[in-house]
Amino acid sequence: MPEENYKTFVAHILRYTSDLVRDEWLNIGILLFDPETGERSIRLIEEEREFARLRRMQPSADEDLIRRMRDHLEDHFETLSQQFREGSSTAPQDFRKLIEKWDGTLSTGLQLSPQKGVHAGDLEQEASRLYSEHVELERGGSRVGAPGSRATMRNYCSQVWHQARLWERIEKSSRVAEFTFPGDPMRIDYCYRRNGTRGFVQTMSVSRSPMACKEYAYTAQYIAPRAAFKSEFAAITDVPLDNGNLRHRFVRDTLRDAGIEPIPMEGFAVWVAKLKPMLQ
Repeated sequence: MPEENYKTFVAHILRYTSDLVRDEWLNIGILLFDPETGERSIRLIEEEREFARLRRMQPSADEDLIRRMRDHLEDHFETLSQQFREGSSTAPQDFRKLIEKWDGTLSTGLQLSPQKGVHAGDLEQEASRLYSEHVELERGGSRVGAPGSRATMRNYCSQVWHQARLWERIEKSSRVAEFTFPGDPMRIDYCYRRNGTRGFVQTMSVSRSPMACKEYAYTAQYIAPRAAFKSEFAAITDVPLDNGNLRHRFVRDTLRDAGIEPIPMEGFAVWVAKLKPMLQ
């Protein structure tokens, strides 16, 4: 991306400790925002492997608090984002004040790192990079289609959406609570609209968390008959589903019984290319 298209964003790392006396902090998330527009990206740990590490390093961690933190942040920032959209001249200053106030009222076990300025061309891709460097579990080298975390998968999928010039036309990290039950913490990675149909796309690491297919299947089966619109669902899997692998067959059958199309990550770019004409 040309240098003139780069922006300066403000980044904070969200840290957690269950024992202030020991002063041993663990990075659990990233908050990245544009102080001029209010655009933001919030990433928090969500995979079972990440919470397993949290339990090992912070045995008395309040996992429910951490799982609720993302919605807490989003709710606090939504009002200010509306001010940005309405062109409020004080919104940038108010955003900074909110960060300062929120940091001062955090639970004693939660803390925002000092802010850091980063220069990047895209907020979501930069958030993925920061999360990978500061929060995500270390991993060896990987290739497209190789087993990986959902954070890694979303990073790749975001690049595909950008390259197809569809990034601004899709919704990101949409809450399902508006379709299911108040307080439902699940989010769908990407949503799109075409000709009266709303599409839902969720990344799924079959190699790391195959049981996640049941949660997505239940959600899809709940949304489809109750929504006021026609809906379609897709699951992006980190590996192609092998019919000879019993675990893969379980995932495939669970998804298909719920009307969800499984798409291997290595085929996602082709799938998006076919979808693109329908979103014009």
